[in-house]
Order: sequence, then C-alpha cells, then structure tokens
Amino acid sequence: MRRATIFSCFIILTLLVGACVSGPQPTNNTAARKKKGPNEPVVIGFSMDTLKEERWQRDKDLVEKRAKELGMQVNVQVANGDDNLQIKQAENLLTQGVDVLIVAPHNGEIAASIVEAAHRQGVPVIAYDRLIKNSDVDLYISHQVVKMGEMQAQYLLDHVNKKPANFVVVGGSPTDNNALLLHEGQMNVLKPAVDRGDVKIVTDQYAKEWQASAALNIVENALTQANNQVDAVVCSNDGTARGAIQALEGQNLAGKVLVSGQDADLASMKLIAEGKQTMTIYKSIQPLANGAVDAAIKLARGEKVETTDTIDNGFKKVPAILLDPVAVDRNNMLSTIVKDGYHKLEDICAGLPPEKCPKP
Repeated sequence: MRRATIFSCFIILTLLVGACVSGPQPTNNTAARKKKGPNEPVVIGFSMDTLKEERWQRDKDLVEKRAKELGMQVNVQVANGDDNLQIKQAENLLTQGVDVLIVAPHNGEIAASIVEAAHRQGVPVIAYDRLIKNSDVDLYISHQVVKMGEMQAQYLLDHVNKKPANFVVVGGSPTDNNALLLHEGQMNVLKPAVDRGDVKIVTDQYAKEWQASAALNIVENALTQANNQVDAVVCSNDGTARGAIQALEGQNLAGKVLVSGQDADLASMKLIAEGKQTMTIYKSIQPLANGAVDAAIKLARGEKVETTDTIDNGFKKVPAILLDPVAVDRNNMLSTIVKDGYHKLEDICAGLPPEKCPKP
C-alpha cells in the first residue's frame, strides 16, 4: 500500500513539474460571443488615441456618419495620447455595453490589455489604422503601411538630382507600430541606395509623439551636422514634415530640399502648392472608416468579414483589410485630393499667390 502511495505521489509530482517546465500555456479568456440579431441595432465603441491631427477628426466624423447611415450607434472616446486613459475609456465603453470595439491605439503594445478586457466580455475588437500587437485582436483595417514608407523614400530618391545625396530620416512616434512599419518601408528603399553609394544618411531618428517640434529639432541638428548639405528629408507624416520645413526655412533651404509627408493635411497641401513640401501620401479615409463600421457590424452579428491579407502581430496572423495609398505631389493633387473632395482647390490656394495655385 505504501509503495502504491509513493508511486502515486511520484506521478503527481512529475505532472506538476512537467507543467512548470513546459512554458506558458495558451489560455482562453474569451467569453462566449454575444451575437446581435440581423435586425438589431449594433452599438459600436470607438476608442481613439488623439484628434490633434486633422486626419483623425476626419476619421471620427466619417465613422459617426457611416454608423448613422446604417442606423447604428457609435460612442467615441479620445485619450489624447494617454495610454492609461485609453485603457480606462475602453473599459468604460465596455461597461456601457458596446457590442464591438474599434480601437485606434496610442501604443500598440499596451492596447493588448484592451483586447483582453473586451474578449472577457465576449466583445470583438478591430484595430483601426494601427496594429495592436501581441493580442488576439479580431481584425486589422489600415492602409499598406510598409508600402507607404517605400513610396515616400522612392519618390525622393527618384527626384533627387545628386549622388551621393544626403538624406535625413524622421520617423514617427516609436510607440506607434505604424511608425516602425513606415521606417521598415523607407529602409527597404534607402538601404540598397546606401549600399550602392547613391545615398548617405546623415541622421535617422524618431520624433516623439509625431511632434512637429521634435522633427524641427532633429532636422536642425542634422543641418548643423552636415553643414546644411542636406538634399532630402524623409518625414513619416505631414506634421513632422512641417517641423522639418520650419528648420529648413531657418537656413533659407525650404523648397531646395525634398521633403516627404503623409496624410494630405490641408496645411501641407498648401506647402506642396508653394513648393516647400515635395509630396505626401494620400490615404482616402472614407473607405477606411466605412470598412471599419461595416466590419464591426458583421463581427457583432457573428458574420464573416472578407479580408485581403493577414498581419503577424506577434501573437497570431491577424485577418486584415489593407487599402491602397497614393503618392501625391503638385502635379496630381487636382486628380486625387481635389477630385475626391478631400480638399477644395480654393482652400488649398487660399492666401497663396495666384501663380502658386495649381491650374485645373
């Protein structure tokens, strides 16, 4: 009897040790999905990082507009770049009983806790524009971010008239996964050019929180380091581009140095018309906003969402809808930005000399 008891204890101990050394096991924190009926209204929670940039106000307005068109309710919370506040706001939206969450995260790593909290209540989560890392997020909808970085760098490389050309690279916020993906795309183009001897990178830095002031400091320091011999500045969005242009203006170099951007902000479209900013990446927001709302309704009802790709977020291959971006400069702004109604030509030209206004 004692031998049998000892043997049983040994078996139990072996199983316990095996469990300890086998590494973390997957856990299922997902409650049963609460599916809405086909005719029931869906309540969408939209957790946003910020409204500081012009484009994010467009996202908010278009998401609200699409939800209203379809007879759905959307509750929006804006965290103003505060991770803790975004988590609390998302928890508040869940407490309110939203059926699905759309999250534009400030920090793609920290926002994983939002996904976990939502799934504990059976609520699906869509990562909007920015990927949520290391989480079981249900869907990612964005534009082709790596491709955008490639387009920025390739455009400047194609239009620079000097070899080797001195490039400055200004990234976005290092806490934003999109900034990392943009940089990856930029380096896909620039590294081979560096290896060929066509490009020299004077500096390559990220701008904290996408701040124009941070970009201003990066470019001022680069100009000092290179004795003003800078030929192109790869800026990851229009806000950082405007900071870079401010630094260039301080050395009477605005319009002489190529500058990229992203978002097609009105202020930057004016700079492109003036010749101070070279190009921007135009991401049509309406398909993004409409696609997110449409997908949110389907997820809330337990219906299948058609996707175009998958993205590895460190936890799984996330089903993704990735939209095509467009490179815009002075030559095609009328056929893209203006034609789509994203900006009116009179708004772009307001306050500019007539000769600077693109002609229809």
